[in-house]
Amino acid sequence: MFDFLARWPRGLDYAAFLERYATEEQRRRWAAVHQQVRLTPEQTALLQSFRRKMLVPVVAGAWCGDCMQQCPIFEHFERAAKVLEIRYFDRDEHADLADAVRICGGRRVPTVIFLAEDGAFCGLLGDRTLTKYRQLAGMLDGPACPTGVSLPQDDLLKSVIQDWLNEFERIQAMLRTSPRLRERHGD
Repeated sequence: MFDFLARWPRGLDYAAFLERYATEEQRRRWAAVHQQVRLTPEQTALLQSFRRKMLVPVVAGAWCGDCMQQCPIFEHFERAAKVLEIRYFDRDEHADLADAVRICGGRRVPTVIFLAEDGAFCGLLGDRTLTKYRQLAGMLDGPACPTGVSLPQDDLLKSVIQDWLNEFERIQAMLRTSPRLRERHGD
């Protein structure tokens, strides 16, 4: 298995990733989605309740419409949950990492990798949530990939936020109930 923990130090935080890889127009689009993301008080409280540190590498592309519509969600999660550490890796610059987490035979982005505090692999999800795939499956005669030119619809965005939060919560519950980690933390 790929050594995600060894790669971790080369990851960038959200702002540094956009500064390094995004054009001015791409940064504008990401910022527009970032401003649109709203966590409910319940979602914020849930994130604040997380107890186990999670390392979350994200394979992304600043040019990618799916990344533009989803990675700002992760930035909001990280701000709300002090135990989340999210780092972004450009798909093309970190091709070996992108290859290690291929989905359906391709280097899909964003791909989110969930690791325990010590780098133990816990899960992987990418490139779109179930809600987004349901929407796309309903439009099979339309474009296959959003271009990032338009903002996500409000109801769709709310559902995608919840989809991602469910996965982050699932991994947090896995870490919280892990006998290995409970022994380590004495809880």
